[in-house]
Amino acid sequence: MSIPRLLVVDDDSEMRGMMTQFLQKHGFIALGAASMSGIESAMAAGRIDLILLDVMLGDESGIEICARLRSEQDVPIIMVSALSADHQRMAGYEVGADDYIAKPFNPDLLLARVRAVLARTRRSASLAHRRRTKRFRFAGWTYDAKLGEVTSPEGFQVTLSRRETGLLQALLANPFIPLTREEIAEALDVTGDGGGTDEAKGRAIDVLVGRLRSKIEANPKDPQMLRTERGVGYVLSVDVTVEDT
Repeated sequence: MSIPRLLVVDDDSEMRGMMTQFLQKHGFIALGAASMSGIESAMAAGRIDLILLDVMLGDESGIEICARLRSEQDVPIIMVSALSADHQRMAGYEVGADDYIAKPFNPDLLLARVRAVLARTRRSASLAHRRRTKRFRFAGWTYDAKLGEVTSPEGFQVTLSRRETGLLQALLANPFIPLTREEIAEALDVTGDGGGTDEAKGRAIDVLVGRLRSKIEANPKDPQMLRTERGVGYVLSVDVTVEDT
């Protein structure tokens, strides 16, 4: 696994230096920038896995920079600011920030937030991993991602809808790992446009899980493969082997 490359964006050189040194001490590659042009230069020079972005950058607005970055790519962004009122935090979230940390902050809290956002984004990426050219075998079943075919232990092909297939793919990529409804909804875009309330998305996922269970479980009312993880979401509780096709 590659070492995460972080970009600390702050026009205060002392703060920027302290944050980069702290992150380097804890195993990250940490770079610094003071403006949008610095961000562009850093991203042109190599991969950036997460940006710590100050809200006030001299004449530039971190909120506007976040909105611009989010319109162009999906690099995770944590806003860092002395402005901590609810409406100021919401301004960051509304333009696509993944998290918001108020100054002054405990360095250990910063480290925990960085690790959490990186873990969350990696998990989201894993939901889309290894889907197009692999064959998955699980509990006697076979899913051929290249052909888009699901075959039962008895050798019968089972027809799945596009979203049922997407749910199965997400589960097969993460056996024995409980996935939250939010993670599944984000991976499948169950509302069709990325919108919708969390409650609506949760209900849509529950319905989708029920449909998939009706097609792959011997007894959908007592599922043995696609289990409910109380307080979390759903988990595929069988071994999965993956073959190249």
